[in-house]
Amino acid sequence: MSDIAFIGLGHMGLPMARNLLKAGYRLRVHDLVRSAVDELAAEGATSATDAREAVAGTAVVITMLPASRHVEGLLLGEDGLLQAIAPGSLVLECSTIAPESARKVHAEARARGIDLLDAPVSGGTAGAAAGTLTFMVGGEAAALERARPIFEAMGKNIFHAGPDGAGQVAKVCNNQVLAVQMIATAESMALGVANGLDPAVLAEIMRQSSGGNWVLERYNPWPGVMPNAPASREYEGGFMAELMAKDLGLAQETAQNSLSSTPMGALALQLYRLLLKQGQGRKDFSVVQKLFVE
Repeated sequence: MSDIAFIGLGHMGLPMARNLLKAGYRLRVHDLVRSAVDELAAEGATSATDAREAVAGTAVVITMLPASRHVEGLLLGEDGLLQAIAPGSLVLECSTIAPESARKVHAEARARGIDLLDAPVSGGTAGAAAGTLTFMVGGEAAALERARPIFEAMGKNIFHAGPDGAGQVAKVCNNQVLAVQMIATAESMALGVANGLDPAVLAEIMRQSSGGNWVLERYNPWPGVMPNAPASREYEGGFMAELMAKDLGLAQETAQNSLSSTPMGALALQLYRLLLKQGQGRKDFSVVQKLFVE
């Protein structure tokens, strides 16, 4: 199999890269955190001292970075990484960034003769580790078919959302729904417990009733209801509240650009920003439960 350069080995990138190794791909990896690079190198990847060394001679590049500014800073401009990637290469940009930012990157890649897909993911760290992520892909259908075997080594569901930037639009819509579900579930859990209900009983009643949702099925925010959920381990691990706030901000940007009305998303963003001000940004986003009990 061909070499893949993988740049960005954070909470999501590291298990994604590990699954590529397990699938037999040869990886050249880079991250600013050296311990993550060393961890994958011990498992068979080749370490690179910088991003340009990582992409040298590779036909496929995957990036998994925190935000739009990191992606644009890495890829764009006269010194950007796209200048070092050979024409005809395939770039899979898996970060969650602004749709407009994704379109800028698409445009420069296309001018260089590079096939680029914006392909943000859903499924969290558990999905990344299990190789069951959902990829929401924006870009050319032909490029997606080139990339499909690589996506399938890391995920279970691969959707072609549409043209350049469409993957990012799908991602912010999905995460806006997720945030609103989490807040509504946390609010109702607190209401029921405050009125004498057992949280586990209440959670099961709602799960089996018309209020059932993904949060009640897999990610209950009340401590102790689901032993493996972040809520039952002091809200550690999982998807950080600061990242949810970032994605909700992107959703509001996207709404502004299309003059869309998103009042629930706007309220969700304010509640998550409040959590950040309370120092909870590094906790899992289900920590929003604390707003209703403290």
